[in-house]
Amino acid sequence: MDDSRGRWAAAGAVTMVAGLATSYATAMALTIRESPVVAVAELIIRITPGPLAERIIRFVGQLDKPLLIFGIIVFLLAMGALAGILGRNSVIRPILVWLVLAALGAGAVMVQPGARIVDVLPVVVGFVTWVTVLSALVGPLITARHHPELESRERRVFLMVAGVLGLAAVGIAGAGRIVGSGRRHVAESRRLLRLDGVTRPLAPAGTAIGLTGIGSWQTPNDDFYLIHTAISVPTVEPKDWTLRIHGLVDRELTLTYNDLVARELTESWITLNCVSNEVGGGLVGNAWWSGIRIADILAEVGLDPSADCILQTSEDGWNCATPLSTLTDERNAMLAVAMNGKPLPIEHGFPVRTIVPGLYGYVSATKWVVDYEVTRFSDVVAFWTQRGWSEEGPVKIASRIDVPRSGADVTSGEVDVGGLAWAQHTGIDSVEVAIDGGEWMGAQLAETPSDDTWVQWAITVTLDEGEHELRVRATDKDGLEQTGVRRDVVPDGSTGWHTIQVNAT
Repeated sequence: MDDSRGRWAAAGAVTMVAGLATSYATAMALTIRESPVVAVAELIIRITPGPLAERIIRFVGQLDKPLLIFGIIVFLLAMGALAGILGRNSVIRPILVWLVLAALGAGAVMVQPGARIVDVLPVVVGFVTWVTVLSALVGPLITARHHPELESRERRVFLMVAGVLGLAAVGIAGAGRIVGSGRRHVAESRRLLRLDGVTRPLAPAGTAIGLTGIGSWQTPNDDFYLIHTAISVPTVEPKDWTLRIHGLVDRELTLTYNDLVARELTESWITLNCVSNEVGGGLVGNAWWSGIRIADILAEVGLDPSADCILQTSEDGWNCATPLSTLTDERNAMLAVAMNGKPLPIEHGFPVRTIVPGLYGYVSATKWVVDYEVTRFSDVVAFWTQRGWSEEGPVKIASRIDVPRSGADVTSGEVDVGGLAWAQHTGIDSVEVAIDGGEWMGAQLAETPSDDTWVQWAITVTLDEGEHELRVRATDKDGLEQTGVRRDVVPDGSTGWHTIQVNAT
């Protein structure tokens, strides 16, 4: 066996895998939400500047988090290989590599909201594994270096030890996954949960315009867009959930889940959309939400007249500042416990999240919400606003064309065109379509149960043979006409007319 760097690098890489496996298994066994790799990933997300994060999301879409995890693992494997190579001539240098990586992991874990000293235990286990396994793996390499006559035997020993440790790492990680059944417990609790008063929704009559291809007026839970910063989604049992309301109030209040659901229930259709939704994009959905009005709860605590916002905090530490006026006016802002007639999906904030009609989610829609601090905008800095996004995020009027799709071939003559428009908490008054920059033509609107939902629209136009450009604009019930000026999603949502090209043949 030669003394090439390859075998030492392989020993280091196998060692890294073993340490990651034992660390992950420990985190799962202790039902710690963040394994060290996840904690590092979430720390990277928190410190990434907003414009850079937006560009990454725009480029890779919802693959951003898997790619981040993949990149971290590739980096760690490279560092493991480096530690193995350094072990050729030094016992101390590999340990220094492990110490640096362990320190970074421990630091990422401890800056997580609510972190406890026990949360560092997976890092410690991983570090001990690295030191122990590398020593076991390089033993045959050292022996072969000093005793060339034993090369054949030591090669077999090295391969056997590496293979056994590799398989053991996979087994340990799998066992930790099995033992760490926290999410399964929460999923089972959700499945068995019965919420009195929550009704199963049926889309109101007249909300469908009748044109095939338009996005469904009611968005199924599985199809509803998902945007959050969590790598590992928080799993909170209803019995463990509480909401603390404090700050500029006369009386602090802490609600348990049972306290909350015992209150009068409110239900309504509400459209939500993400501030990152580009013109014509799909980061928008409409659902039947069930919950308890926030205004009624805040009336009980006595609000200081100087307060103008509530700093909402999630179980995973994410936060946003929401204008107090939007939580206390006539709109149906709620602590939602159900979505489309069922307890909230875990990914959408189970057991409780905030819903505020008319605001983008980055300033309002806190999933897994656990804390309301009544405060002032001048006294707080929230997750996205410190990354360059605006302080307040009222939803902008928007419309899109779903039928036909951009680039589609259509038959010349009469062509059906349709889509969706929204201006939550204001409502859509009209939708118009223009062909090749010509005159705007009014479209037919379907019905809506309230101004807090989107509306389907449709129109039949005549297209001659050839290439055509179709654009759409909407006007809200306050008379505000959707602007054609194209603006990026940063700092407070995109603007512009959705425009498509079709070929009539």
